[in-house]
Amino acid sequence: MTTVDPDFANAEAREARRARVFTRINAADKWFQVLGLSWMTPVLKAVAGDNPQAQAKEIWRLLAVPLLAICAFLLLWGSLAPKVETSLGAVPGPAQVWTEAVNLHEDAHAKAEKRVAFQAKVDQLNERLIANGREPKERAYTGAPSYYEQIWTSIQTVFFGFLLATVVAVPLGILAGLSPTANAGLNPLIQIFKPVSPLAWLPIVTMIVSALAATEGGLFAKSFIISAVTVTLCSLWPTLINTALGVASIDKDLVNVSKVLKMNTWTKITKLVLPSALPLIFTGLRLSLGVGWMVLIAAEMLAQNPGLGKFVWDEFQNGSSSSLAKIMVAVFTIGIIGFLLDRVMYALQSLFTFSNNR
Repeated sequence: MTTVDPDFANAEAREARRARVFTRINAADKWFQVLGLSWMTPVLKAVAGDNPQAQAKEIWRLLAVPLLAICAFLLLWGSLAPKVETSLGAVPGPAQVWTEAVNLHEDAHAKAEKRVAFQAKVDQLNERLIANGREPKERAYTGAPSYYEQIWTSIQTVFFGFLLATVVAVPLGILAGLSPTANAGLNPLIQIFKPVSPLAWLPIVTMIVSALAATEGGLFAKSFIISAVTVTLCSLWPTLINTALGVASIDKDLVNVSKVLKMNTWTKITKLVLPSALPLIFTGLRLSLGVGWMVLIAAEMLAQNPGLGKFVWDEFQNGSSSSLAKIMVAVFTIGIIGFLLDRVMYALQSLFTFSNNR
């Protein structure tokens, strides 16, 4: 009868457990990359005992170096800011900007409480009207939007404009990629309109929207439509160009197979063209969303859409001692949201494609 050495069996079990742990870590690494937390992978591997020295080097590169760079930036900012005098006083340092961020957060909560109190009064008034046999009245809250509401307005606007750009750009890109004639026709228009600034588009869009929507009270406010359409006009080009490139670069053998199978145009596009071109299409979508987010702030400033762009413009016009610090809070907010939007698009790209773009 053969006996198994218990120490050998335990060693095998430990190795099997380690292998399962590393498999899970490697599977999670894909989502760490999506979330911008790639440093988590070497940390988990080091904890699991996978070559701690090599993992320490990765932790240094992916976590320690970025943190040191941020600390160096904050120290440099804090030391140089008080030396720069403006019409509103010295440039605020990190501490002052953080204080204004906290103040904006507290102000947002105060405004939310005012809105709730206003709605409660309206509900009480309508209850009395109904009790007296009269029709209830709708009363809109006219208080200034909070900082968080302005952020939400900007996000809604950029996604509306981005969706319009996608609806226009993807079909045109497919057409340009499939047809050399269509590509030859679209290419001059792309080269002419792609570099146009949103500041040039905005007056044209404003006049057209004002002519088509002569009165307020529609489904969307004029300022919202103007900002969203300006975003669309400036952000559709990366998606259009990358879609055309992705469709044009499909393997010719696959195209020949579609001809042999006598696929109709719709089947060819949905079963062959889109799956093959998706990586480049998503690259274009990520670029378009980034462009749209940058364009939006300028568009909101001039169109007076109640988002982050208007917040920056109002603080600039306000000229109070805290205005510059509030504008810097908005700058960091815009940057962080831009990063998160890119991560959202990368997550979608990871779900629907096999691309390794980061």
